[in-house]
Amino acid sequence: MSATHIHRVERLNRLEQALLPNTSPDRCPDGARLLAVLGDVYGESNEPARRRALQRDLDELVKTGRIAAVNPGGKPLRYRRLLEDPDEDPAIWGWTLEQLRVLAATAVPRRQLDRLWRQLLTNAHEPKLDESRLRVIPDTFRLQPAELEKGVLTAVIHSLIQRRALQVIYVKPTGERNQVCLHPQALVQRGPIPYLFALKNDEDEPLRLYALHRMVRAASLMETPARGAPDFDLDQAITDGRVDFGQGELIDLELRVRGYLTEVVRCCPLATNQRQEDETPESEFALRVWARVPSTGQLLRWLLGAGNNLEVIEPPDLRWVVAAQARKTAALYRGG
Repeated sequence: MSATHIHRVERLNRLEQALLPNTSPDRCPDGARLLAVLGDVYGESNEPARRRALQRDLDELVKTGRIAAVNPGGKPLRYRRLLEDPDEDPAIWGWTLEQLRVLAATAVPRRQLDRLWRQLLTNAHEPKLDESRLRVIPDTFRLQPAELEKGVLTAVIHSLIQRRALQVIYVKPTGERNQVCLHPQALVQRGPIPYLFALKNDEDEPLRLYALHRMVRAASLMETPARGAPDFDLDQAITDGRVDFGQGELIDLELRVRGYLTEVVRCCPLATNQRQEDETPESEFALRVWARVPSTGQLLRWLLGAGNNLEVIEPPDLRWVVAAQARKTAALYRGG
């Protein structure tokens, strides 16, 4: 493929992306506006030549069904991009951005998230649904993200990228402070707290998790390469449950549900293999559910959080654990 042809393909792509999909005709640009926006794409030749080149490209994109004129026969013609996938609609992206913002808010301090969001929206072509017209409501209680000392996260990330050791002043839960040399392996975000997998000082094992909010100070040691932990694999560590949210052993779960949970599990299955059937009229519950799911701390917390709207039938050991936890909780409230 010639360099000239490659340049033409890139130019057509740039032109297509400069047009907005699903927008009103008065917001769609004409040739003069496009030339002003994409002037660098059409070189430094005289104005008539640049206009002719632009028009040829517009005609090509219309012919191949990538764009369309919104005012056929009008002068000047205005254009919009055609969508192959309805999910590319800017309104859908606005919804997706809001979902990401809510998710990020559970893990990132507000001041950092605000700065990030301003940068993400700087180049927005269309007005987005703001919080006065759209909200994404978490269905569980979310803790506020842990506040980190200034410079700690930056030092940790730089050490990981550059594979350098990290000098840290670390505060234990007892309040004791230690200065240690950590050899970072991977960073994980567990709920509202980020943790660092690292070796300490000259130790080859164990590989420990260090909470970043317990680091009073951190500095990357540019002259000291980080030692690698033998056979460490982050995916395997997560699967093994070393940060709690592991895959866990797969179990065949059988539940009875009622109340608000009935509609929830009908619409939002526990797993893709879920099957369900209505309970008999004389039952205290509305729905019986079967699903093959990982046995994890997350699952147990969800089961306990459902209260008396859920009963675990199978497996027996999980039923016993839930019952034991329910008895302990009930004992705290005896006597009012």
